[in-house]
Parts: sequence; C-alpha cells; structure tokens
Amino acid sequence: MGLPIFAMVLILVSHRLITSYKNLDSSFYIEVILLLAFSIYFIFYIIYKSFDIRITESVTKTFTREYLYKYLKKELKANNEYTLLLISIDNLSDINSRYGIKNGDKVLKQVVLWTSEYLKSKEITNFPMGHIKGGDFVIGLRGSKNEYSTILELMCLKSDEFTVDDIEVKISGAITDKTFSDELDYLVENLFEIQERNRNQKLLFQNTQEISPQKQESFVISAIKNRSFIVMTQDVFEDEVCVIKECFVKLKTPNSEIIHQKTYMKVLDKLGLMVDFDLMILEQNIAKCCSDSKEIFAMNISPSSLRNPSFMFRAKELLNANSEIKNRLIFLLSESHYYSQVSKYNSTLKVLRDMGVIIAIDRLGAIHTSFLYLRDLDIDMVRYDSSYTKEIKDEKYNSAIDGFNVMAHNRGVKTWIRMVDSQEIKDEAKELKIDYIQGNFMAPVEKKYEN
Repeated sequence: MGLPIFAMVLILVSHRLITSYKNLDSSFYIEVILLLAFSIYFIFYIIYKSFDIRITESVTKTFTREYLYKYLKKELKANNEYTLLLISIDNLSDINSRYGIKNGDKVLKQVVLWTSEYLKSKEITNFPMGHIKGGDFVIGLRGSKNEYSTILELMCLKSDEFTVDDIEVKISGAITDKTFSDELDYLVENLFEIQERNRNQKLLFQNTQEISPQKQESFVISAIKNRSFIVMTQDVFEDEVCVIKECFVKLKTPNSEIIHQKTYMKVLDKLGLMVDFDLMILEQNIAKCCSDSKEIFAMNISPSSLRNPSFMFRAKELLNANSEIKNRLIFLLSESHYYSQVSKYNSTLKVLRDMGVIIAIDRLGAIHTSFLYLRDLDIDMVRYDSSYTKEIKDEKYNSAIDGFNVMAHNRGVKTWIRMVDSQEIKDEAKELKIDYIQGNFMAPVEKKYEN
C-alpha cells in the first residue's frame, strides 16, 4: 500500500516539473520535500503496523497467544458448548539443551503438524491452534469435552512412539470445557492445573468433580474474612519422645465443607492474600496452641510473607506480646525460586531467631533452592522431601541423605524426615542419624482446634 502512494507522489511531482518547470517557485520545493517526507513516514508506519498485527508465529505457523485469546473469547461467547485442549511437549527444554534450539524449533513444528493430522484423521477440522508458551499449545473445539476426551487420550497414547529425526518427544495433554468456567483465563489456567495433577498422579485424565474458580475464590475470601478454618496437628519424635507438633490448616466454606491446602494455596497467591492468611494462622496458633501447653508447634509460612514489612511488623508485635512462646514456634519455609539477596534474608531470619522463632527449610532434596538455603542461610532445621522417605532403602537416596545429614550437622542444623509409615523406614532413619521422625506409623493427624 505504501509503495503505490510513494509512486503516485513521484508521478505528480514529475508531471509538475514537466509542465511548469519554467514557472517553479520556492513553495514548490517545500511541497515536494513535505510530500516525500510524508510518503517515507507512511511507508515505515505501514511496515510497523504489519508487525503489530501479526497473527501467526514464524516457527510453528500457529496463532500467536494474543490472537488466539482474542479468537477464543469470541468463540466462547458464541457457543454454548466449547472445549479447550492443551498439548504439551514435556521435554522441550531437554531437547533444546541437548540438540540445539534449531532442532527444538523443528520439533515444535512437527508436533503441530502431527497433532493436526491426527485430529483430521478423526474428522476434526477447521480448529484454532495457538502457541501459548514453550512447548505448550492450546486448541479450541466446538462441543463438550465428552466428545473429545477419548480422542485426546488415544492421541497421547499414540504419541509414545513419536520421534523427530530420532529425537524422542514426550507429549502430554489436558482437556476442559465451559462447564468449568466461561472465562478464558480460568479455562487455560485449569488446563495447566489438570496437566500438573495428571503428571503427579501418573494418570492421563481425572474425572473428579471440580469447583469453578470463581466459587473457589469466593470460598477462600469468605474463610479469610470470617477466620473459618480447622487446625490439625501431628506429633514429631526425637528418640521416641514427642518434641514438635506440626500444624496443618484446612479452610472451611460457608457450608462447613473443607478446602484443602492444594486448592487454597493457589488462590491465596493469585488474590494476594498470603500475608493475611499467614498472619491469621500465626495469631490463632499463638492464642490457642502455644498458650495451652509447653510443646513446640511448627507451621508453614510463605517466604514472601517474611519479606513483607506488614507481616514482619505484626509478627514482632505478637512475639513481643507473648513472651511465653519463645523457642516454641517453628516457621517451615519452602520456595521454588532462589532469593538472591541472601544477606537481607539472613537479617530477617536473625530478627525472628533472636525473638525465639526456630527456622526450618522444607523439601530438602527435591527443590534445588532448599539445598542452596541450607548452604547460605542461618537456620535451625531442614526437612527432607517425602520422596526421600519412600526411597530411603535405595542406595542413591540413602547416600544423598547421608551427605545432607553430614552437611547439616556440620553447620549445627537438625534434620527431619516425615511420612514414615513402617518400622523398617523408622529404623533406617535412625541408622542415618536423622534427628526428628514423623509419620502416621508413629502418630496420626489429629484435630487441634476449629474456628
């Protein structure tokens, strides 16, 4: 479009020169310069806008995320029944590292082609497909998920044999539809949650009844506002003596139904209510647990709360006002991303430790940050991830625990293992000189109090 306009300007200028070259004045040259400048600007503007409205990716030739979302929102409004599929290349990061990004791009393209051909073989055509991120693609289909669940399951099973130039490609999928939510953002988020759940449970699909995200958020907000929750505890032993009680929190809906931790933690993060939740549980535990006995209580605290000035201010108020709880509260910390400002983190922990709070790092061995925090932070305890309990008889896991134990004890840090469910595992933990042992084999989870 820009080039024809530029050509037309040149023709007009040339015609004026030919017909009136003897009578040209200075205004003509000014007009020519302005016309040329405008034409060049307009051409560059058209080029810029062409980039701005790109609807497909250069590598996979699927829709961009922005365009796909715009398209799917219209489809969701126009159709009473609509389904979203998530197709993921689970090992794309490994492929990029091992075989190079070019081969990774080739895998992306081939997976798109293979998926499209497979769906077409099932007489599913004219569907939107977009690249969400990394190795994740979303497909929109008209109709309910009941029409496509079997097809997706068979496709994922068939993908076990899929390779690209002898590169093994691991593909997984998830499915959801408008019965879960009318909102696209909630549907896409639900796809990734289902996929993660399927991976953890080693199941392809799960047909359990789901609560809409809007209701989940409403229930969590109500529970925080009304301080409606149950605290359960489980004993932790040192040399057959109960020395710690770990607290587990379950929120309650207005109908007194239970909201489990896996559900409400995601909602708390999303709504920015983690500090409110941590303060609520801290206040109640101090009032109802620590004041009733001389036992030590362990509770999960989000590391992001510790880095929040409002939380620290209120926590210090509570600790100063209840001197009898000194050395009787354990803060269990766990996070997947390493907080690089170690000196600042240590300063915060020092304030808490000086006030009698015991600091423990959770999930050692499973999350890389836990090992780094054992190395870099001034803490009192570490707790092994439950996967180490299950595999404690395995030589590799056994050696890892032994190494962690030596490192921790050399730093004056106590070690803790949970989910011990047999005498054999208990004996192995003792032989490895793990300080604290916890599990249903030794003590059940019991209700402590209810708000």
